[in-house]
Amino acid sequence: MPTAVQVTKTGGPEVLEAAEVDVAAPQAGELLVDVAAAGVNYIDTYQRQGIYPIDLPFVLGLEGAGTVVEAGEGTGFAPGDRVAWQGSLGSYAARKLVPASVAVKVPEGVSLETAAATMLQGMTAHYLVASTFEVKPGHDVLVHAAAGGVGLLLVQLAKARGARVIGTVSTEEKEKLAREAGADEVIRYDRDDFTKVTRELTNGEGVDVVYDGVGKDTVDGSLASLKVRGLLALFGASSGPVPPIDPQRLNSGGSLYLTRPTSVHYTRTHEEIDWRSKELFDAVLAGDLTVRIGGKYPLADARKAHEDLQGRRTTGKLLLIP
Repeated sequence: MPTAVQVTKTGGPEVLEAAEVDVAAPQAGELLVDVAAAGVNYIDTYQRQGIYPIDLPFVLGLEGAGTVVEAGEGTGFAPGDRVAWQGSLGSYAARKLVPASVAVKVPEGVSLETAAATMLQGMTAHYLVASTFEVKPGHDVLVHAAAGGVGLLLVQLAKARGARVIGTVSTEEKEKLAREAGADEVIRYDRDDFTKVTRELTNGEGVDVVYDGVGKDTVDGSLASLKVRGLLALFGASSGPVPPIDPQRLNSGGSLYLTRPTSVHYTRTHEEIDWRSKELFDAVLAGDLTVRIGGKYPLADARKAHEDLQGRRTTGKLLLIP
């Protein structure tokens, strides 16, 4: 059985290779973990393609959960602890060294698969609604790809904060999922102009914030969907990179704000990681946050997981199981 999924050259999903990879003993500040599940994320596809360059060869994957086998000095963890992490490359593996600085303990009542599915996308959804634009009661929020991994979490978290949530989706099945997650309105952007419908739903005003992980295909409509002084949080580019934007467009659109946030800048300290993960796990335990696992693949089938993700054939979170 392969122990890891390695990238030796950049390119399409076909470059993913199942490989035997040795793992060293943990040093101070490190944990040796038996991986129970690794999360599959769009950033993995950017790294695989070389859009985000990484020295070759490397093991893909930034997120996972598992059980500590051995703990280095000064970690605060012990063998047998159930842990989850995000932001640590090499998670598509059966066993991995995890920096204790990015690891959190998984509370009883939360499965390791749910924990793995919560970390990166959950942290993303959390920083978007709690920090990038602090959603409050009365806000109108537009969430693109509302049935995707981040989208379903964003809908739930924004709704819990008292917002009216408008979601965009591409199929009837995805519309159903977005509504079940709490979306007040759902726009089928495969058949309707989402900007026009958003304006209609907000009496011509536009929304306070657009959470856009789609990128090239939606960015123009996203900017046009904002109210005066509204904010576009462009947190991903699943349809492709966004071309340069003339700042004058922000002026003419209504003194708009545009930000391109990324998780690393919202998880800079262990205290911040603990805060975000605790709020997410508490919401899961309370039944207030449902983490949908849309697909589980054997580690050796990482290529298929990437093909399905980029082909927009998935909903919720995809996991690789060693």
